[in-house]
Amino acid sequence: MIMPNALTIQLRIYIISLLLSILLGCSTAPEFKTTEVDRTLTPQSVIAEPDTSQGKVALWGGTILETHNLENSTQLEILAYPLDSSHRPILDNKPLGRFIILHTGYLEPTTYSQGELISALGSISESQKGKIGETLYTYPVIKAQQLHLWSASDGRSNTRFHFGIGIRL
Repeated sequence: MIMPNALTIQLRIYIISLLLSILLGCSTAPEFKTTEVDRTLTPQSVIAEPDTSQGKVALWGGTILETHNLENSTQLEILAYPLDSSHRPILDNKPLGRFIILHTGYLEPTTYSQGELISALGSISESQKGKIGETLYTYPVIKAQQLHLWSASDGRSNTRFHFGIGIRL
């Protein structure tokens, strides 16, 4: 019977650890049903042409500014940003305006709080009037079909690992 030496065993352990680190460090993007999404829609285009936009499906995202729980739904005010290929908002880009996500049911305001990143898929609904400070503003509204609240590590490559072989004599 051939016994593996200590170096071979240690090398196997490092390789297995390396593979596990890579697998555990992977993050998957949310699975939005994007087949019906009209990618030409932006908050500005919906404000400019509200009648032609209603009922179309949009996939938008951004930073949560406010969360309001209503009687049977939750309304999120969002500062919109372009999305990357995994549908995560790109905060390095210029904001695209504001919009409202209307979600049927209750969302916890401490979870869906100011500053959190969110992506939403839904149909364009009738716009709402509101104020930003003293300025009147028209908010495009998405009736949410899918929501994804991003964690700090979602969609980013933060995988770090160290590989080394220790040899003792």
